[in-house]
Amino acid sequence: MPHIHEKIDFVADAYIVHGGRVLLREHDKYKIWLPVGGHIELDEDPPQAAIREAKEEAGLDIELVPATPIEHFEDSKELLPARFMNRHRVNDTHEHIVFIYFARSKSTEIQQGSTEISDDIRWLTAEELDDPALGISDRVKYYAHAALKALS
Repeated sequence: MPHIHEKIDFVADAYIVHGGRVLLREHDKYKIWLPVGGHIELDEDPPQAAIREAKEEAGLDIELVPATPIEHFEDSKELLPARFMNRHRVNDTHEHIVFIYFARSKSTEIQQGSTEISDDIRWLTAEELDDPALGISDRVKYYAHAALKALS
C-alpha cells in the first residue's frame, strides 16, 4: 500500500502466539525481524489492519486478544485497544506510529501471501527470541516476550 503521508504513517502489528511460540518474520526489504503488520489503510481501523496483515503476510486467520473486556454501545463502534503503541523512525525521512496487538492463531501453518514475501518466517520460543545469532531488536523481543507471557 502507498504511504498515507511522506513523513509518517500509522501501522498495526500483531504478535501472534500459538503453542508457546510467537510468530516473527524477516522483512524482505529491511532484513530485520518483525511481527506481521503494516500500514493502516484509509478504509480500516487499526484492529482490522492487524487482522488483514496477518492474512496477507502469513496466511493466518487470527483472533486479537484484548487486555480488558470491551463494552459495546449502539451509537459507536468500540475499537480494541492496542496492548502497546510506539513511534519510531523507519529511515531518515519517515516514521511509523504503531498500534501493537496480541493475537492467537488456531493454526501454525504459514502460507506466505503473493504480495508480502518474507525472507524467513518462523514460530519462536522465548529462548529462541534471545538467540544473538538472529539479531532481533530489543523492542521486538520485548513485545514478543510480553505476548508470550500474556497468551501462553
